[in-house]
Amino acid sequence: MPYPPPSRIPSGPRRRSLLASAAGAALLVGCSDGAGSGDAGPSAAERARARAARDSRELLERYDAVLAAHPGLAERLRPLRARVAAHAAAFEDGTTPAPAPTRSSAAPAPVPAAEKDALAGLAAAERALADRRAEELLEVPGEPARLLASVAAAGAAHAYLLTEGTR
Repeated sequence: MPYPPPSRIPSGPRRRSLLASAAGAALLVGCSDGAGSGDAGPSAAERARARAARDSRELLERYDAVLAAHPGLAERLRPLRARVAAHAAAFEDGTTPAPAPTRSSAAPAPVPAAEKDALAGLAAAERALADRRAEELLEVPGEPARLLASVAAAGAAHAYLLTEGTR
């Protein structure tokens, strides 16, 4: 036995129409790049690049401090230091230089007297920075995310190379 059609036609828009128009509005809002929104601050990608460049420069300073304290490690650390410098330059490429942040402490972290401990400290710094960059990937779109991922992987490899020879 067939069912009879509904006795009344619903008034107003259908549920599908409402969902489609809401999705369309969300897409239009989401496609804005924020350039014309009146927001004078830097985008999330620009902030992430500036932070990553600053972090790479600080890591570069750690390499320089270890090299100054332990010149015998120069052959081993020179290629890694060069890559860290290249990472900093890659993050700074195409961005406006940010003012140097004021440090909370006047002196950098002291370099351990033993070469093995100095290498372990560099490895820990590389590992921590790689982990932090991997977490930031979720907050950054497109090309900056790819750059962060690449440099985070390189940092993890540096940490491995710094600890491998000490075993």
